[in-house]
Amino acid sequence: MRNNLMRRCCYQQITLDAKSCYRTTTTSTTSTHQASKFSTSTAPLLPPQNPCVPIAKRRTQRQELVKLLQNPNPNNPFSHYKTVHGRIVVLGFQSDTFLSNILISLYAKAGWLIHARQLFDKVSQRNVVTWSSMISLYGQHGCSEEALMVFLEFRRSSNEKPNEFTLASVIRACTWLGGVEEGTQLHGLVVNIGFDQDVFVGTSLMDFYSKNNKIDQARLVFDKISVKSAVTWTTLMTGYARIGRNEVSLQLFRAMRDIGVVPDRYVLSSVLSSCSMLEFLQGGKQIHAYALRRGMEDDVSVCNVLIDFYVKCGRVRTGQKLFDHMAVKNVISWTTMISGYMQNSFDWEAMKLFMDMNRLGWKPDGFACTSILTSCASLEALEQGKQVHAYAIKANLESDEFVQNGLIDMYSKCNSLTDARRSFDGIAYLSVIPYNAMIEGYSRQEKLYEGLDLFHEMRIGSFSPSLLTFVSILGMSASLFMVELSQQIHCIITKLGISVDIFAGSALIDVYSKCSFIKDARLVFEEMNDKDIVVWNAMLSGYAQQLENEEALKLYLKLQHSGKKSNEFTFVALITAASNFASLPQGQQFHNQLIKTGLDFDPFVTNAIVDMYAKCGSIEEARKMFDSTTSRDVVCWNSMITTYAQHGQAEEALQMFEEMIKEGIEPTYVTFVGILSACGHVGLVKDGLRHFESMSTYGIEPGTEHYACVVSLLGRAGRLSEAKIIIERMPIQPEAIVWRSLLSACRVVGHVALGTYAAEMAISVDPKDSGSYVLLSNIFASKGMWVDVKKVRERMDRSGVVKEAGCSWIELNNEVHVFVARDNGHPDADLIWLVLENLARHIKGVSYVPDITAILTNDFGEIHA
Repeated sequence: MRNNLMRRCCYQQITLDAKSCYRTTTTSTTSTHQASKFSTSTAPLLPPQNPCVPIAKRRTQRQELVKLLQNPNPNNPFSHYKTVHGRIVVLGFQSDTFLSNILISLYAKAGWLIHARQLFDKVSQRNVVTWSSMISLYGQHGCSEEALMVFLEFRRSSNEKPNEFTLASVIRACTWLGGVEEGTQLHGLVVNIGFDQDVFVGTSLMDFYSKNNKIDQARLVFDKISVKSAVTWTTLMTGYARIGRNEVSLQLFRAMRDIGVVPDRYVLSSVLSSCSMLEFLQGGKQIHAYALRRGMEDDVSVCNVLIDFYVKCGRVRTGQKLFDHMAVKNVISWTTMISGYMQNSFDWEAMKLFMDMNRLGWKPDGFACTSILTSCASLEALEQGKQVHAYAIKANLESDEFVQNGLIDMYSKCNSLTDARRSFDGIAYLSVIPYNAMIEGYSRQEKLYEGLDLFHEMRIGSFSPSLLTFVSILGMSASLFMVELSQQIHCIITKLGISVDIFAGSALIDVYSKCSFIKDARLVFEEMNDKDIVVWNAMLSGYAQQLENEEALKLYLKLQHSGKKSNEFTFVALITAASNFASLPQGQQFHNQLIKTGLDFDPFVTNAIVDMYAKCGSIEEARKMFDSTTSRDVVCWNSMITTYAQHGQAEEALQMFEEMIKEGIEPTYVTFVGILSACGHVGLVKDGLRHFESMSTYGIEPGTEHYACVVSLLGRAGRLSEAKIIIERMPIQPEAIVWRSLLSACRVVGHVALGTYAAEMAISVDPKDSGSYVLLSNIFASKGMWVDVKKVRERMDRSGVVKEAGCSWIELNNEVHVFVARDNGHPDADLIWLVLENLARHIKGVSYVPDITAILTNDFGEIHA
């Protein structure tokens, strides 16, 4: 292109020289004739008879200057250009537009913008080439605003029309600046001066429109270009791929091949990118075969794109084979393979390849370091992460934004929040991304208040939170049950117009559900136009958590009609709802659906099914499900141990615990709750105390639930004084449940004094809990102390404590019937009472006088199951 430009300049200048020669000759002759009229003494001062002779000499000088400019000194081109520039000035060619254009072009090519602009300002007679050179110079070096300013000056000061090179450069400047209005005006100018079908200008316009998310306008420009290059096709295909319309990109590639345009490596890169986004493995393989037929297998850039395609499609080993067989690799090759390993959770392979890259003398860039830091975070490999950090410091990559965020993420996931915060504090120019990484780190390590403080600091610092920030803060609000904070965040994101986003929406549904604001969660759900399966699952889980089991099943019916495909988390929520119902038929139906969809082997699903069968009283089915699972995690073992404990099968629970230890599964906090509960149900005091004392062996500190189980264990064995000592020696503040365990034991043995003490302690900790009042009342009633019973009831009334009504239900003909104490709302209530009266008459026949009211409720409305 530069050679064509120089030839055009030369032609224009020769034409000007010829005209100049003609004007000189004519003027000289006239002057001579006039001079002869006045004096002959002036004859020696007049020009020679042939005035074109010195012009020919100057033309020779200028040609020599052009040759000097075209053949610079490779060791010091700047000095060479400056020397020639000086010679141009000495010889009087500083006003020569042709030479000035060449110098501007050479300065531009070398990146010497200041010298080019100084020369440009001194050119008195600028032509379109001069203006075009300067505009292109600014555009190529990212000075888009300066390019636009020079173009506007050109339009104001010159009558010449801009050429295709000028227009393309200015359009590129608008693209970089995101100037939609300016670019649209330029499009109008392009049409007016007749360049709308020029491939060079048209391709620049297409790139402008596609990068400003106006792909339809880009397509209109594309259709008007009569002769299209491979770059033109690539630009449009890349534009469609950028907005996710990868199938259109592939259709364009086929159309391109049909008309005989030979795709280059850029076209192949764009098509392979679309194939990877669509996970169109077969199409990518066809492109691979085409590259082999064209002999492009040795092209490094093509191989890099092929590796990227295969790893993004999950074919890591195929990508690895390509990488291993590459004769020539570059940094991008190594980085792509490392990133591919990381994306597919081949984290150890990624780390090994990173070490090989270093060992062989390659210098990993910021992208490679970021990928390997992600792998270190996944493996919780703190030492290796620190080594990468050290390398980043040595390679001056510590200020790289991606590396900084990767370091924060790695340290926080490796449980080293101090180092994560140190990395965060070391960032000179903070942005929202490091804040998000640090807040997420605090959230992950349950340092919730620290995360909220950082969010407050972020707001004070005038950093605008992103969607990820709000999602992290909503997660913290859910963990802390801070519904007020959640409502404030909801207001903020509503003002920003992102409340119906699927990520923010699902986070809002989750926090409202956990804070028992299930109606607000449903309102958020209904306001969302675009719901993916994650949003549906959040709402289903919310209903299951709040025991709104019927609503969960109704919502599942709507999900089936919506056409969204259920996943394992959907069925976990549904099975949980069936467990809450204790509805075995419902649970079995969901189990059957899981088997059909092939999701029954997922660990989360397995645990939910085991729990469902256990709660429905089907221990044998629970054990069958447990035995059929190949990958049992600690949650699965805990579910089975708890199941046996709840059904009083302590020996089976203890045996399960021993098997768990033999398989190398480390017990957790929940495991020992199940074991101690099992021992308490059957009075295995020695075994229970032994397991309680062994908790420290596994690094588990006893919690409130464990102490409650031990107190219940000792209390049921009649060892009330030991139970009281255990409570008094607790290293943590006893909660109400611990005192209630002692209170319950006192009720069984009728120990009024200790029971009263335990009740007072429980009430002092939790004054609104009705359970302590009821247990104390039952102790007094069992001893015939009715005056004290009345005092307990009056105290409840004064404190505003309400006994929760007893509730039971039964499933009959696929319908669940719920019965609440003192509630006659059931449609068949009269018939039920009649049946109970008949039952009472039959009981009288065996010499037993029943009290129907007592059968249904006690003094506090509690149903006897």
